[in-house]
Amino acid sequence: MAMFRNFFGRSTVFYDLFDQHAALTVEGTSEMLALATSGSISAKAKRISDIEHETDKITHRCVEILHRSKTTPINRDAIHKLITRMDDVMDFVEAAAERIELYELTTMTQDVRDLSDVLHRASRQVQVAVKGLRTLADPQGMLKVCIDITRLESEADSILRRAVARLFKEEKDTLAVIKWKEIYESLESGSDRCEDVANIIEGVILEHA
Repeated sequence: MAMFRNFFGRSTVFYDLFDQHAALTVEGTSEMLALATSGSISAKAKRISDIEHETDKITHRCVEILHRSKTTPINRDAIHKLITRMDDVMDFVEAAAERIELYELTTMTQDVRDLSDVLHRASRQVQVAVKGLRTLADPQGMLKVCIDITRLESEADSILRRAVARLFKEEKDTLAVIKWKEIYESLESGSDRCEDVANIIEGVILEHA
């Protein structure tokens, strides 16, 4: 394992950026969960938008550094895919919050709360997995975290299916169906991207462990 520590210690800049991005995403999903459970929609949506802009800046910086770097601590393609998939998570969180505000929806459904909760838990696990990349000191532990992220994505997928079925069955307003379906799908897509991140990290672990 000392060999891996030396290898992964060549450059910390990418890991620093991954960690910063993951921490902001956890904050963003926490704000989304708070929006879904306690109101303050405009304030929460504004903060989510600000966080999304911050994560965009980190992503652009990471890509710029990647283009300038002759050597990288892990596969260049993995770095690019990882940071862009991480960035997609906040894009979908912002999309959900923005639609809630634009559509002037003031009473949240249990389904949007449940999807927000799963996404927040998934983002926290992504943060753990990303942090482990720096040294790969516990590859088996990281793989277990990645498996948990996949389980959470499946949970989000199940919630989405039930939520859409409930909409079609119970909601008589066609426009309301369209609005809520868009929001549900954005939140579930955020969980999908967390799973994508987990898959990329699994690939890095298998390549270097």
